[in-house]
Amino acid sequence: MKGLMQRALGDDWEKLPTALQTHYHPKKTSDTGHMNIDYPRFMQPYFSLLHLFGALVNRRGQQLPAVVEKSTVGERQSWQRTIHYPNGKAINFNSEWTYAGGNQIIEFVNPLLGLQMAVHVENAQLHYHGIKFVVKLGSLLLPIPECLIFGHTTIVEAAIDDAHFAMDFRVTHPLFGQLFRYSGEFETVVH
Repeated sequence: MKGLMQRALGDDWEKLPTALQTHYHPKKTSDTGHMNIDYPRFMQPYFSLLHLFGALVNRRGQQLPAVVEKSTVGERQSWQRTIHYPNGKAINFNSEWTYAGGNQIIEFVNPLLGLQMAVHVENAQLHYHGIKFVVKLGSLLLPIPECLIFGHTTIVEAAIDDAHFAMDFRVTHPLFGQLFRYSGEFETVVH
């Protein structure tokens, strides 16, 4: 069975290192590692509002323990992220991924709002490039330009060795610069 990322990458799937192929395995997997989350202080009210709608994380921190549980049911892949803070609190950030055709996927942060991204492999790294936000109304997907909601999204994932990978997610606005970044290192286990 081909996984969602394997479908989106096509022949480029074979260019991914083992750690990244394991990370996108179609069976149930868990990624365990640490994350850094950063954004400008003035963006706090905006991220708190976005988090109410299921988008991103609204609390900064360094070297935060994190677990990402992934499972596939039919054409959808579920991601349940849990990030733990030193005070004992945890923040969840969950999403559903779907294949959008060609080299594109959509990550839905709630049943209505998603981010459509194109993926490709370059120098054995997986690169994501934000295309647009979409609002799902029944079978319709209404496009919203990235810059109207947030800024341009990029993600780069690179293998550290056969079992570990690093990820770097950034949102950059054309006027205000980098508005959000989370990055970290993880190990994936297939269950």
